[in-house]
Amino acid sequence: MSLIETKELTLEYSMGTELHKTAINSLSINIEKGEVLGIIGQTGSGKSSLVQMLNGLIKPTGGKIYFNNKDIWSEPKKLRELRFKIGIVFQYPEYQLFEETVYKDIAFGPHNMGLSEDETDQRVRSALKFAGLSDDFLDRSPFELSGGEKRRAAIAGVIAMDPDVLILDEPAAGLDPLGRDTLYTQILDYHKKRKNTVIIISHSMEDISYISDRILVLNDGKKLLLDTPGNVFKSAELLRRFSLDIPQISELMLRLRSRGLCVNTDYFTVDGAFNEIISLLGSRTE
Repeated sequence: MSLIETKELTLEYSMGTELHKTAINSLSINIEKGEVLGIIGQTGSGKSSLVQMLNGLIKPTGGKIYFNNKDIWSEPKKLRELRFKIGIVFQYPEYQLFEETVYKDIAFGPHNMGLSEDETDQRVRSALKFAGLSDDFLDRSPFELSGGEKRRAAIAGVIAMDPDVLILDEPAAGLDPLGRDTLYTQILDYHKKRKNTVIIISHSMEDISYISDRILVLNDGKKLLLDTPGNVFKSAELLRRFSLDIPQISELMLRLRSRGLCVNTDYFTVDGAFNEIISLLGSRTE
């Protein structure tokens, strides 16, 4: 069931000037309730502009956005309520943190929702745990945190509002491989428990293939592909034509298949590909 739908969605900047740019061009997509949607595309393809329109931060210059079958701009005064339901964590979390302490920052959303002190406190501590930070961080200034810790605190601030849709713009940017894997594991654990919709922008094909149910590929503000990871990365030549890579494991499996090995190319992790190859080799020796 579609939770978010866009119809001919368009966003243009500086119309009528030499700086005119079309960021999103007549985009029509459906985002399903409870799915993890990955969004990929080159820099400037419209990824960040799209997600900021989904929760009403930017007003489209054309087309419609529907949330639960209702045009989000039909009642502009209710956009504040929409942003409690569609929470976004920006690529640069330092722009999102502003309070004196991490506790106050995470509590800001629940307070604005009118929750009681007890419920706010419960949400703050639960969100902090989901984001992988200990209670020791609660009294610290968010501006004293490392880049990775700021990102986790910003994620906790959005999770504390318990949104129906969690949007993450490059959540693992700048993290080392272990930190990236830990963060994505925590996001998936949160998604499984909450059963909400998660939208993730990433430049990492490996990350997107691992975490997503479907992938939206944008190019110049238009939909290039919207499908399962397996089907998207089978279109390797199309992606390369638009200067996009595919996961290294997908590249390996596609090359093996091109050389006559009947392997399943829908594997995106080393363990999955290893087991597939071992299974194939075992069947050939029997």
